[in-house]
Amino acid sequence: MRLSTDYLNRHSEALMLLEMVPMDRAILVELRAWRAVSYSEHFEASSLRCAAEAREAYRQLGAREVAGFDELCAAMDRLVLTATALLDEMPDSEDPALIVDVACLSLRRLIARAAAFINANGQGDAANIDPGVVQAEVDALIAG
Repeated sequence: MRLSTDYLNRHSEALMLLEMVPMDRAILVELRAWRAVSYSEHFEASSLRCAAEAREAYRQLGAREVAGFDELCAAMDRLVLTATALLDEMPDSEDPALIVDVACLSLRRLIARAAAFINANGQGDAANIDPGVVQAEVDALIAG
């Protein structure tokens, strides 16, 4: 049984939309419509042939791995939602580039961590996701 990176397409879509905001502020409409979903929820609603296997692989992970991965996913969700809220509140006369650049850099890093975890099927170093470190990175981004 294997985990599936298909779940990360949701976050990659949000990343793509964020990257487009400086060129077209109307993209914020699509970002506002973006919704966070858990790994399990994603595959419960999926019609992919591997959906059942991906759900079962997730269920077989250890509690520590699940907690770390879930916190990593929650951090990605918070990052997308926070960046969207900041951009939404920004006057049209201000340049969104700084918010977009910082948010996209952080989101790319988090997606890469999640991909490493999934590609390693939740095993080895990839499974050692420290939720405290992930949260500290998101907090630093929001505070910055």
